[in-house]
Amino acid sequence: MRITVFASGSTGNCALASLGGAKILIDDGISLRRLKGFLAQEGLTPDGLDAVFITHEHRDHISGLPMLVKYHGVRILANRPVASRLDGMIPQAGEYIEPVQPGESVKLGGVTLTPFPTMHDTPGSCGLRLDSAEGAMGFCTDLGAVTDEVKSALAGVQVALIEANHDVDMLCDGPYPAMLKRRILSEHGHLSNEECAKLAVFLAQEGAQTLILGHISRENNTPGRALNVVGDALSRAGVSTELLAAPPLGPVSVEELVQCPA
Repeated sequence: MRITVFASGSTGNCALASLGGAKILIDDGISLRRLKGFLAQEGLTPDGLDAVFITHEHRDHISGLPMLVKYHGVRILANRPVASRLDGMIPQAGEYIEPVQPGESVKLGGVTLTPFPTMHDTPGSCGLRLDSAEGAMGFCTDLGAVTDEVKSALAGVQVALIEANHDVDMLCDGPYPAMLKRRILSEHGHLSNEECAKLAVFLAQEGAQTLILGHISRENNTPGRALNVVGDALSRAGVSTELLAAPPLGPVSVEELVQCPA
């Protein structure tokens, strides 16, 4: 079971989940040239992907999708509202898009994919849980609040990419326009380091072995701040897990070799 984050942030988001014999791309917000380069490091080509799951249609999550579809038609999974908008935005993608519903699982080889709703400022935004005989992993960025649905969906994963977008003081004192600050701070915006820390403690208590902090703002946060806040919260809670920070342009990889009981 392996997760490789190729990019994470406002300029692009893309990760590769390898488990259960399947290779699944999570979002495609980087150029086809960069994607090919990162996949080559994993011993893959775009034609070797089993599917692409799109969490939502903001540009930093889909900017590379038109060229990927044009030159390497690949199965696209997305929540129904997102799938409908993708069909209108990328006409050539229509024949490859498969709508899925949050809470309903999709089997892909030896992997079960279960999307779950997240609070973000676009309808249909989702996180994703993947389960196989090797274990479970989760992806959850771009959300303004951690709901009970999010916690329930991610409980028990061994590895997860979660959002630590901003330091509240840096954001409030920074150069962003007031309207954008309010959007980021809202329940449909992005997670602060402190809110990420609460989720991290919960996941560690539920058995997470490795957490990757992602979507870290270049302007309103630093990897060091995010790691310190989350690490301190884990320490105070008396739990531990490996912590990594995903750079804006990766890759960073985590591989869990231990077989987990069913």
